[in-house]
Amino acid sequence: AGCIKEREHTAAMVLTVGLDIGSRTAKCVVLRDGRAVAWSAVRDATSRPAAVAKSLLTDAAAFISDNSEGNGGQAACVVMTGYGRHLAEKEVVATAAAGVSTVTEIKACAAGSHHLFPQCRAVVDVGGQDLKAIVMDGRGRVARFEMNDRCAAGTGQFLENMASRLGFVSISCFGEAALLGRQGAVTLSSMCAVFAESEVVGLVNAGARTEDIALAVHCSVARRLTSLYKRLGVDPCDVAFVGGGALNVGLVAQLRRELCLGDNVLCVPERPQLTVALGAALIAFENATGRRCDEVAPERGGRAPPDTSCNKCF
Repeated sequence: AGCIKEREHTAAMVLTVGLDIGSRTAKCVVLRDGRAVAWSAVRDATSRPAAVAKSLLTDAAAFISDNSEGNGGQAACVVMTGYGRHLAEKEVVATAAAGVSTVTEIKACAAGSHHLFPQCRAVVDVGGQDLKAIVMDGRGRVARFEMNDRCAAGTGQFLENMASRLGFVSISCFGEAALLGRQGAVTLSSMCAVFAESEVVGLVNAGARTEDIALAVHCSVARRLTSLYKRLGVDPCDVAFVGGGALNVGLVAQLRRELCLGDNVLCVPERPQLTVALGAALIAFENATGRRCDEVAPERGGRAPPDTSCNKCF
């Protein structure tokens, strides 16, 4: 439910909205002039995703009305993406004053990642119910991708289940515990979510340290992500890590280790779960203006272009 608000005013600014309706959460971004995030929010969407999407759009519209100059007090364009975009489309179209369109999360993820980290040519995304690895060209367009949406192993839901099984109250605590585990003390041999959970129960019963089991789970997920990434045959490059899974410090550490990037960097935004919604808002800007965001001149007297170093965002 966290929000970011920036109350800077720009004459005749173009405000666009990106909505990402995921399997676990819904995210919304209001973008100003294709450059800066003016407002954002993340809300639980495990039930009634259409109602949550409508609520987000209503709040975004209120922000735009209160903070607009020269644009009629409404968004120029709204773009939806994510797992639940088709479920919520009717509600959003009925609520939005602007035109509404949809794009795949693959395209939106690439657009948002490129905006945040222009030097990256690959993205790894861990969502609630799927994993994605994407290769981009120099303009943030999808060159090829791999996706795992038929098995729960390695997804955000899988990590939540493992955390619950081990008695952790949150994913953040689970990830921090993994940092205290001893590398190789215990391992998970199965990549199947069901069998992996059985292995974890067996390790607990055998008296293994909770931190070691937590590390083993994170190593298993990182290996799965690395396998997905390597199927793309990517040349060495900087890699963006986005999605809710990138909030897990234990997973970030193990993915960095498994990818063996050498001189390259694993780049993680401060709010990685907003990346796909940001990409949708960027695409909305292009739809509304006919201009690519990387063709827009920097704001005069505004803030500098995004810092492309690791752990920077928005």
